[in-house]
Amino acid sequence: MSAKHEKDFTPKAAFAGWEPAFRTPRRWRRYDRQMLYYFLYQIVFREYGATSESYFFKGLNVIQYVTFRTAMATITSLLISLLFGGKVIKKLSAKNVGQEIREELSVEHQAKKGTPTMGGVLIIGAVFLSTLLWARLDNLFLWLALGATISFGAIGFADDYIKIVKKRSLGLTGKQKLAAQLVTAIAFWAVLYWLTNYTWNLSIPFIRATAEPFGITYLWPAVYLIFIIFVLLGSSNAVNLTDGMDGLATSITFVAMSALTALSYVGSDRRWAEYLDITHNPSSAELTVFCGAMVGASLGFLWFNAPPAEVFMGDVGSLAIGGALGTVAILTKQEFLLPFIGGVFILEAISVMLQVSFFKFTRRNSGVGKRIFLQAPLHHHFQLAGWKEPKIVFRFLIVAILFALLSLSTLKLR
Repeated sequence: MSAKHEKDFTPKAAFAGWEPAFRTPRRWRRYDRQMLYYFLYQIVFREYGATSESYFFKGLNVIQYVTFRTAMATITSLLISLLFGGKVIKKLSAKNVGQEIREELSVEHQAKKGTPTMGGVLIIGAVFLSTLLWARLDNLFLWLALGATISFGAIGFADDYIKIVKKRSLGLTGKQKLAAQLVTAIAFWAVLYWLTNYTWNLSIPFIRATAEPFGITYLWPAVYLIFIIFVLLGSSNAVNLTDGMDGLATSITFVAMSALTALSYVGSDRRWAEYLDITHNPSSAELTVFCGAMVGASLGFLWFNAPPAEVFMGDVGSLAIGGALGTVAILTKQEFLLPFIGGVFILEAISVMLQVSFFKFTRRNSGVGKRIFLQAPLHHHFQLAGWKEPKIVFRFLIVAILFALLSLSTLKLR
């Protein structure tokens, strides 16, 4: 790398609006020294790599590259999921943590009653551990992503717990769930407002000028809060609605997070950002590691969630994944690409909104409620139309891949 490019990658060369106004607390710095990045690169490589003839010590130089650490985080989370998945399933079964099925669902779904649920704790655990191992822990955006994921997962955990203990299929009421999600979104905004110099502009694809901080799409932080609430609540509930068939939400998560991993990386690299005319955010580099960990964890969970599923992720998993998608999209300024990145999630959510709205409208005007779909979300419509569950999952996965490719293609179209 040339001296010019080395200078470009220093934090001072980044857009001033993206520099976190945040100094890592001492307790975090002490914790950072226990992680692989600090130990293998900051201590071992810098102490021995420059002078040692050993290929091992010299090879530790790759630890500084976010691409290598992202790959390792993906592999680590995948292995954690595979190694501990069976034990988690046995533990859930021993605790009688079985799925409750809504009465209106098909006979095929009723047969799944009692299958262990709350398997999302495996996804969250794998992501958390692998991210701590391979990411730089002095990055506030990384902690925001982890915190939001765990917070939304905690809401889902409470929902699942009520379903299991009280044997009530619907868990938390809609108002309770939305209130908890709203508090989480406001807390996320508050951290951005008070602890960072986050730029409150909307980065719109195909409009180059909107990528500039404090540009034509700048919003007051209070107005941006409404946008953040919409993105976080929308993404978390969209994934939650999609989680209704063996392997469906998990496989689509793998595709969506893979696309978001690539988008996070190019946004953190000054050369790619300038070439593609997107907002350059050096702080999102460690979010690439986080996204990679989510990719590996979802793939590992799919091993056990593939039809016929041995375990369901439950709301603890679906809300956490949706919260992670929305959080990373906000931090990397890819909010308007989120409908493409998670296109299937959005279609599932829209199908529910259309179904409910049309039913209420027709009942109010004619006295008889009518439906657009045989049943919502959308995957249940196709199931009642005669499609077998594996066919629905694979076809939705194909559509998800097409949406992900479309989101990546927009980078060059700008």
